[in-house]
Amino acid sequence: MFPRKSGVLAHITSLPSPHGVGTLGQTAYDFVDFLASARQTYWQVLPLGHTGFGDSPYQCFSAAAGNPYLIDLDLLVKDGLLTADEVAAADFPNKPDEVDFDALAQTRWPLFRCAFSRVDDALRAKITDFTEQNAEWLPDYALFMALREEKYGYRPLWEWPDDAVRTRDPQALRAIREELHEEIAFRIFLQYEFWTQWAALRTYANEHGVQIIGDIPIYVSSDSSDVWTHPTLFKLQDDLSPRMIAGVPPDYYSATGQLWGNPVYDWEAHKKDDYTWWIWRMQTNLALFDLVRIDHFRGFESFWEVEAGEETAVNGAWRKGPGTDFFDTLQETMGDLPIITEDLGIITDEVRELLCETGFPGMRVLIFGLLPEEDNEHLPHNYLPNSIVYTSTHDSQTICEQVMDLCTEPEKQFAYRYLRTSTSEAMGWSAIKSVWASPARTAMTTLQDVLSLGADARMNTPATIGGRNWRWRVRKEALNQDVAAILGDITVTYKRA
Repeated sequence: MFPRKSGVLAHITSLPSPHGVGTLGQTAYDFVDFLASARQTYWQVLPLGHTGFGDSPYQCFSAAAGNPYLIDLDLLVKDGLLTADEVAAADFPNKPDEVDFDALAQTRWPLFRCAFSRVDDALRAKITDFTEQNAEWLPDYALFMALREEKYGYRPLWEWPDDAVRTRDPQALRAIREELHEEIAFRIFLQYEFWTQWAALRTYANEHGVQIIGDIPIYVSSDSSDVWTHPTLFKLQDDLSPRMIAGVPPDYYSATGQLWGNPVYDWEAHKKDDYTWWIWRMQTNLALFDLVRIDHFRGFESFWEVEAGEETAVNGAWRKGPGTDFFDTLQETMGDLPIITEDLGIITDEVRELLCETGFPGMRVLIFGLLPEEDNEHLPHNYLPNSIVYTSTHDSQTICEQVMDLCTEPEKQFAYRYLRTSTSEAMGWSAIKSVWASPARTAMTTLQDVLSLGADARMNTPATIGGRNWRWRVRKEALNQDVAAILGDITVTYKRA
């Protein structure tokens, strides 16, 4: 059972920054101070991986590598790898409310290469130690990125023209590593900087009473170093493109389902290998975070797979997942794990039974319960103690958008009555009070709901690509002591401090 605590969900890219995107620098430390002054225990972030298609943190080039865009430029200046003038010259018009990923792609990489050119012998020795400590994944990831972006012109894995490299012929790999030696070293340097900056930030957070909740997507990208290095663990075609892809059938978010594009696992292959790759993945994430949230938990009981080439997720089928055998193996190998689970979507008795057997907390979301004709599990008075509950999520509308823009008039009136709110109080505070007062041990809110923001602040709309997805940023002046004091008072009142 988790203690009675609370926290805020805010991805690092959403933090303020003078350089166009939230990073691991000073504003991240300032956010830790904000959480501490607001008496919060948890800071939940989205996956920190190296993003690919659509800038989604759920579609990354590696299950372990960090996103270079999160590396703080001012810290590189402090370390003597860049100058303030170089950083200023590369800055672009800062959009205070959103990330401009296109501008980042144009400006960050020349700065990173400039910083890499100034690596001295002392730093090189530290990078060598870091590489040895992460030998299980780092050299392959660095080679994958060098091949994909320098050798093969950003083509996905299955379009690589050299069959011997794509299928990892040892002689071909030796030759290509020698050819791309400097580019591989550059990619390793970026990971060293990411992990070093992240470790310092996490230490600071822990020292100030804040624990970090990370997020593990159940699937990996089809165009990733994970698929390239472990193809037998996925359902692939001969060219390593997906044969079967993941998604969900028609649901709350989409009438045609969600087609994610990730290759589904060959769970029999994982079982024969005693889930070694997953054990490594869990160990890697627990080196980054204090707790981990497993996305799409229901996929471990049964998962929706669709043949590659389908335009929607409608024509798919449910397949059995690894079930309790998977979690028993993790526990036998690693002991009790600080895991929370995302058990939303189409939840069957079998999924509920699996969650009960693991003992992990499941998720409930307030905005899913605002239906006057139903008394469902997403209303706070029905929350179970062993659960993690939210006002809204990164994939949903904010509480203000839900009530003010999307609810029917009867639903809106029910929401006002249930939340005991009025025009004199911001909707976000009313929602937070309702969730904080519940019996659930872990209560979370989004930063958008702390600030009572609406549709313009939505982080992601599932089943869509592009637009404003993943781009939202908070303004620096919004993270003030008045806001922290109100959240802190609510937290003390409902015994979560």
